[in-house]
Amino acid sequence: MKQTVHFYRYISMSILGMLGAAVTILTDTFFVSDKLGVNGLAALNITICIFGLINGLGMLFGIGGATYYSISKARGENFKANRIFTTAFYLSIGIGILLCFIGIFFSKTVVLLLGAKGEILPMADVYMKTILCFAPFFILRHLYISFIRNDGSPKLAMIAMLIGSAANIILDYLFMYPFHMGIFGAAFATALTPVVGVLICALHWLYKQNQFHFTKKILPIFEIRKLCGFGLASFINEFSSGIVLLVFNLLILKSSGNVGVAAYGIVANLALIVLAIFTGVSQGVQPLLSRAYGEGETSEVRFIYYRGIVVSTIIGILVFLGTLRFAPEMIQIFNQEQNCALQMMAERGIKIYFVSFLFLGYNFMTTARFSATEYVSYSLKLSFFRGCIGIIAIVVLFSYLWGIDGIWVSIPTVEVITFIMGKYFSKKTEKRLIK
Repeated sequence: MKQTVHFYRYISMSILGMLGAAVTILTDTFFVSDKLGVNGLAALNITICIFGLINGLGMLFGIGGATYYSISKARGENFKANRIFTTAFYLSIGIGILLCFIGIFFSKTVVLLLGAKGEILPMADVYMKTILCFAPFFILRHLYISFIRNDGSPKLAMIAMLIGSAANIILDYLFMYPFHMGIFGAAFATALTPVVGVLICALHWLYKQNQFHFTKKILPIFEIRKLCGFGLASFINEFSSGIVLLVFNLLILKSSGNVGVAAYGIVANLALIVLAIFTGVSQGVQPLLSRAYGEGETSEVRFIYYRGIVVSTIIGILVFLGTLRFAPEMIQIFNQEQNCALQMMAERGIKIYFVSFLFLGYNFMTTARFSATEYVSYSLKLSFFRGCIGIIAIVVLFSYLWGIDGIWVSIPTVEVITFIMGKYFSKKTEKRLIK
């Protein structure tokens, strides 16, 4: 009974926290579509792929460092655990400053490479520059939340995400309506969200149960590679989402113009909410899996993993059925101009796209299990196929064969193939991983 309560406590708080983060982007989508129309929505959708890189780097050091930290703590290696946190912190700061530099001097070059042109170019440039200037805070938020969750404080991690998201909603409205700050207002409101999150996470150092601290020494190079290895699957999943978004934007822009990009933007942003739930489940079980694995409790690893699959599968079924019933109403929220072509395209797309959620929960849980139990190579294979090689190859082929319908179908196709790969890898590791 206690084990079950512990399980649901971690995943529920992780889901709420991730939903808060997803609402940040969804809020931008709503206000931008209402205030700036199709062009604003297209500009946002082109630049929003940068979150894949920023959040991916945050997960690389956050999930990777926290997983390694949790395993080390479970094995009684306390000094090493603190060195892991210190190393992850310095890596986060260094990469964040580099992205800030790129934003200040090269943001226009970046958005041009992403396909922005004409009326949407100035808006895309402003949004990109603003977000990149706050990259250190986005990355640090992921780092702190991951470590705090692995340090036994999932509630504080959830609060940090939710309060930041609430601040984003309020600031989005103020900046875009009373203050009339346009696309910069949307970007600035979003950029302040991780600042709020980092400040709230700092409260963890005031708690007596805080167990991670800064040290004078960082990890040697080979240990840094191991730290990053634990988070590499999460990085690929997140970063590749930005790459996929870019590829999709370019293909849809060619076949359906700005209206098609706007339609995909609506579907992709609604999908972010569901992805946040699945990510919340997988990140919620990660500390439990790592701790159980570090302590040698293979039966508990089995319990956590299969319970996570059951929860994820139920969520996937409910989401898919809900989409079939409420697709028109969901799209209408973001179609403030009552654009009929946009409405029809997005409705058709979301019904096809969301089939993928019937399989995605299993794929996320299987990848999380491999990452948290030192079977990194299998998690990387699944993530790399699902998020990069597989999806890009299939979407290019399907778009050539069936146009925009092929683009929509490519997403569930990749999830089905990843599901089959996950089953195969699980059978190969079952006897060794979970006895």
